[in-house]
Amino acid sequence: MPVFEAEPAFRAVSAPLSSLVRMGRAYGPVRGLFNLALLLPFAALLAWSQVASAAPTAPKLLLLGDSLTAGYGLPPAEGFVAQLRDGLRTRGLSPDVIDGGVSGDTTAGGLARIDWLLAEKPTHAVVSLGANDALRGLPPEQAYNNLDAMLTKLEQAGVEVLLTGMYAPPNLGADYGRAFSDIYKRLAEKHDVPLYPFFLDGVARDPALNQADGIHPNAKGVEIMVERLMPHVVSLLNGAAG
Repeated sequence: MPVFEAEPAFRAVSAPLSSLVRMGRAYGPVRGLFNLALLLPFAALLAWSQVASAAPTAPKLLLLGDSLTAGYGLPPAEGFVAQLRDGLRTRGLSPDVIDGGVSGDTTAGGLARIDWLLAEKPTHAVVSLGANDALRGLPPEQAYNNLDAMLTKLEQAGVEVLLTGMYAPPNLGADYGRAFSDIYKRLAEKHDVPLYPFFLDGVARDPALNQADGIHPNAKGVEIMVERLMPHVVSLLNGAAG
């Protein structure tokens, strides 16, 4: 956590006051006191603005994803965004969380939204897209190109990224499954970002942790997702990811 330095703050306050003292010496005691009384509030305001501008700002964490991020089928308080935010707070971290989850979104949809989301000025991002590409059997290389473009834009904006991977449904075949999971490894290596291999780790295909559709986690499933992902998000925010 950035430490507020008292000495620079003191200098910011004392500089305008020193100027007023010199004014008093130049114009004599009576006129100097009058000027001092008149200008002291403005000097204090200036000094405070300098101190405030030097204070550290809270990080902004963008959660860029699909229905798994958006908390499909769950009350807002039980969804991924809320549970992750609450978990971070219990660990003493309170970033401004930007909910970038859109149900049904593919990597193409994420790429179409990325410039709009960057206008929110995130400092960190968890990118969790690709599940809908796999469900639709879209070409893995297409998903790779879309994610590659997103990561490039985030990198150019100075955003620290954690990439989460996704596995394809087994009914699409072993070759497709390998090609799809491999895109995340290639992207992590190319962009030098940390990779969490499977966003649904510990939850996928467990009826007790999923809703009736067998795809979207229930509240308990989200809790496990957050629990397993949490150390990686904490490392990201603390600048120790990778």
